[in-house]
Formats: sequence, structure tokens, C-alpha cells
Amino acid sequence: MRKSFGAKTIAYPAPVFIVGSYDENGKANAMNAAWGGICSSNPPCISVSLRAQRKTYDNIMDKKAFTINLPSEEYIAEADYFGMVSGRDVDKFEKTGLTPVKSELVDAPYIDEFPVAIECRLHKVVEIGVHIQLIGEIVDVRIRQECLDENGQPDIEKINPVLFTPEIRHYLKFGAKAADAFSAGKKFME
Repeated sequence: MRKSFGAKTIAYPAPVFIVGSYDENGKANAMNAAWGGICSSNPPCISVSLRAQRKTYDNIMDKKAFTINLPSEEYIAEADYFGMVSGRDVDKFEKTGLTPVKSELVDAPYIDEFPVAIECRLHKVVEIGVHIQLIGEIVDVRIRQECLDENGQPDIEKINPVLFTPEIRHYLKFGAKAADAFSAGKKFME
């Protein structure tokens, strides 16, 4: 037996993406966006969906660039705050004490304290209902040195990303490994 919830935005978990951008005066801004994810591997692209009335939307359309920053659990309050106020009304970086760093590759800032920064050049814009999907071509991914394993690869446990649950509005911690990808399903192969 299942309970029907109708047409809802329930897909677990959702990412916690902090989208970094510059306004027309070069002032850094960031917003919390949960509607997004990798959408192409070649070219490498990531998408995020925003409402057109957001300051970040105007910034991205102007600069044709943005960053996706992944906060660790340590910065959950700052990440949440970035989704609660508008960059039109407050300097979010000044208020939180976080540090915007100018990307060398795109005209957008990344957040120094967050473990992962994905630098993107605007590739495509798709209007979908009340949201506009912005697809960014990934030009670089920067991961803090202390979040790498002994082989120099990203260590998800050290990155310690947070996740979001739509509808019930909770942030979750990253969990333990459940299985090895492209291995667990081998039991069904002949």
C-alpha cells in the first residue's frame, strides 16, 4: 500500500547548492537553491533552477557565469541564511563573515570556506513554469586540499556535504557508504 501525494516536488535528497554571482557593480552575492544537479557529462554541465525575480537570476544573465558551492555541515546556518534573505536587501557575505573569492576562469565568486566550488559558464537557459533552469558548463571544480584523500581525490566524508529534504524542509548529514557503484548490481548479471 502506498499513500498518494499528488504532483509534488518530492525527490530525495535534494542538493544544497549555494549559487555565487556578481551583480552589475561587481558585488558578490549568493543564494541557496535546491533544484539542480549534473545534467551532462560531455560537455560537463550542471543545472540549477531559479525564479526570474531573484537577484541571482539577474546577475547570471548579466555576467553569463555562476558558481555552485557545496557547504559542509559546519556551514549549515550560513547556507540556510543565503536562502532566507535577498541580495537586493542585504550583503550576505558581510552578514555571515564568509569570504567571496573571484574566480580566475568565470565572472563569478566562489565561497572560500565551503569545501567544493564548481565554476560555470552559462550554457543554456530553459523556461519551465515558475522556474528558469540555468545550465552551466563546468570549467573547473575546486576542492579544498583538506577534503582530499591520500591519492588526491575528493573524499566525500571529508567534504561532509549537507542534503535537503523538500516538503518537510530538513537538512540532513551525509550518511555512510551503502555499496560500491557498478559492483553491487553484479549479482544479477549472468
